[in-house]
Amino acid sequence: MASTTISRTVPASPDKVWALIGGFHALPDWLPYVPQSTVLDGGRVRRLEDPENPGGIVIVERLVSFNDAERQLSYVIVESPFPVDDYIATLRVHSVPGRDDVAEVQWSGRFNPLNATEEEAIDVFNKIYSDGLEALHETLLAA
Repeated sequence: MASTTISRTVPASPDKVWALIGGFHALPDWLPYVPQSTVLDGGRVRRLEDPENPGGIVIVERLVSFNDAERQLSYVIVESPFPVDDYIATLRVHSVPGRDDVAEVQWSGRFNPLNATEEEAIDVFNKIYSDGLEALHETLLAA
């Protein structure tokens, strides 16, 4: 099983960051390449797609754990074009010791490469996580 983790310090308190990203369907609020999250299965499943690109990429993810007090959630991919299976990811928001104006956000994933090398699969998610945390940083700066 392969894994990767990307962390980024962002310019807001942990509570403010979690308020923005802690909702399972909040990706469109901070991730520009996910313009729509459709709520399915009572909120435990999200269908991510771009309604302006019919027939484009569709990703379906299921929430598997959520801990508001610890500011973390985990989800699995049910359907995607990514070269992996058995994918599980966790998004966490941590305090930075001695600072209440910044937070550390950690996005990690574990998966089995499928029709790709381990390095290729890791590169896919390193880019997604890095770009996503950069977008979060920019969203918080603009707030």
